[in-house]
Amino acid sequence: MSEELQLHEQGEKIFVSIRLRPLQDKARNRICDWECANNDTIIFKNSLPERSMFPAAYTFDRVFDSDSSTIQVYKEGAKHIALSVLEGINSSIFAYGQTSSGKTYTMRGITEYAVSDIYDCIERQEERDFVVKFCAMEIYNEAVRDLLSPDSYPLRVLDDPERGTVVEKLTEVALRDRDHLHELLTICEAQRQIGETALNETSSRSHQILRLTIESSAREYAGAGNSSILAASVNFVDLAGSERASQTSAAGTRLKEGCHINRSLLTLGTVIRKLSKGRTGHVPYRDSKLTRILQNALGGNARTAIICTMSPERIHVEQSRNTLLFAKCAREVRTNAQVNLIMSDKALVKQLQRELARLEKEMRSLGSASVKGDTAGVLREKEKLIGQVIRPTSESCFIRALV
Repeated sequence: MSEELQLHEQGEKIFVSIRLRPLQDKARNRICDWECANNDTIIFKNSLPERSMFPAAYTFDRVFDSDSSTIQVYKEGAKHIALSVLEGINSSIFAYGQTSSGKTYTMRGITEYAVSDIYDCIERQEERDFVVKFCAMEIYNEAVRDLLSPDSYPLRVLDDPERGTVVEKLTEVALRDRDHLHELLTICEAQRQIGETALNETSSRSHQILRLTIESSAREYAGAGNSSILAASVNFVDLAGSERASQTSAAGTRLKEGCHINRSLLTLGTVIRKLSKGRTGHVPYRDSKLTRILQNALGGNARTAIICTMSPERIHVEQSRNTLLFAKCAREVRTNAQVNLIMSDKALVKQLQRELARLEKEMRSLGSASVKGDTAGVLREKEKLIGQVIRPTSESCFIRALV
């Protein structure tokens, strides 16, 4: 077995959920072809002869029917992923589905509940200090825009040798408290590109990525093993919906937006399909700004949950089937989430000083001159190492792996 396949099998699967939206008032008389059989299976009623080749049932990690609340979707489909960030593990939560299937509604609630839980956990951990930072962006017509800046000029996506893919000049704000974050989320919502289509009066016309970066450290030195800084990010990704011009009656600007949306979602689907096969070939992350920015979340150092939303009406049956096929592939993707540690210089110096003191005590207790000579050599090596650590001016060293 190849090394890549071994890594693929050792990773952690993406957690995939399905959420079936309720029928809209104007669609009450339409026929529904989908039904939730239980908590992990959705079935196609197969009432159309020409659809007889469709699979009868699809199984996922969790399936939510139209009566499920958003807080239930969060608790059972996203909470364990979102709170991983407090353990120093990168995480991402996606909402995927066709336009008007409830993605933005779902992600807005999940983001709100996750932020509340994250701050509740922070307030309970009195033994650690936390620094929380926030940034937000949207990808509109394949251009990256800063949602916290009034300027609308596109930002460049760059490859950093240490941090990976980064967005140049993206605003990052150190948060004062949860109220400060809610203020910024309101700004992001107002800045995001939306528009009216035949299926949705307030259709999202861009992919939105909200990112919280959390660093925590012990308030008091508690030994080398407990003095590292944990640093990780959680992404809340609200994808624009796939759409057909024949259903949305798109023209002009709306048609152009739809083309860009569908093209980037096609690349996302291709990336997911490639990753589901074990990354045995080229994965085209760079074919889209979306997949390039979220490369780690899709197949790297992160825990990921994808919530696929569906409209149950028969007129959307083809789009719903495509959503389920995407979800099926996503469920086979493996990521390699790791705890991100930053060993501070201060902690390392204290660790070495304690080791030096132990060796000095050991040397005084020894009577043999030869042993003393050997110990003195060890002490010189320790002093040299301490000098090398003290000289650097950087705040941290060793491992840093953020999305």
